[in-house]
Amino acid sequence: MHGKTPEFMIEARGLHKRFGSLQVLRDVSLQISRGEVVAIIGPSGSGKSTLLRCLNHLETIDSGSIAVEGETLASTDAAGRCSYASERDLRRIGRKTGMVFQHFNLFPHLTVLENITLAPVDVLGLAPDAARNRAEALLAKVGLQDKAGSYPARLSGGQKQRVAIARALAMEPDIMLFDEPTSALDPELTGEVLRTMRQLAHEHMTMLVVTHEMGFAREVAHRVVFMDQGELIEAQGAADFFAHPQHERTRAFLQHML
Repeated sequence: MHGKTPEFMIEARGLHKRFGSLQVLRDVSLQISRGEVVAIIGPSGSGKSTLLRCLNHLETIDSGSIAVEGETLASTDAAGRCSYASERDLRRIGRKTGMVFQHFNLFPHLTVLENITLAPVDVLGLAPDAARNRAEALLAKVGLQDKAGSYPARLSGGQKQRVAIARALAMEPDIMLFDEPTSALDPELTGEVLRTMRQLAHEHMTMLVVTHEMGFAREVAHRVVFMDQGELIEAQGAADFFAHPQHERTRAFLQHML
């Protein structure tokens, strides 16, 4: 970072994104500071997951700019042309963020331990022994040290998601993105995943969480962002957001959810 600490871990400005004729992001801007936990809430189809996927280049934006820790991922010139960093820079910048998906995305043919060690060895060039030590420490952290030799098919949904969190952490990202991490889980299994996420928040991990879990948003997030129909409608500190929502659409959504 050329010796300078960036002001924001993620800085997105004026993001626009279409799928065909459908405008999924409309002029969305969001800044996230180091150690901040931000929850993104809103109805299905509001653009929450698309925003997350644009921030780590799983989707491309049509216009706007994205910087991660002060490094430009994408920018748009005066003529409205959007361009991305070089492939090499994209890969390097992309490694600053870890992603946890709704459906875990574990490799079924690999054990839990192998799922976690694969990328650190293949992508980071970590020695297998060091990767194994790191994986075992992370499994202990998420309370699954006894599952190292198991295959994903033998795990509950909550266990799979905790493995997926450990796998993302094994790359030592600076920022963790969570895309509805509990919405595919039975209600009785969501608690164990939210506990792991709460622990990360206590350790000051920078986190951006798309979620339907209002309790998590209220208790753990520093700031809550409400999206609807591709627009960022409102963003406030969590306590104020729930106590004094400013926008009519936010109030209607919260009445429905709470």
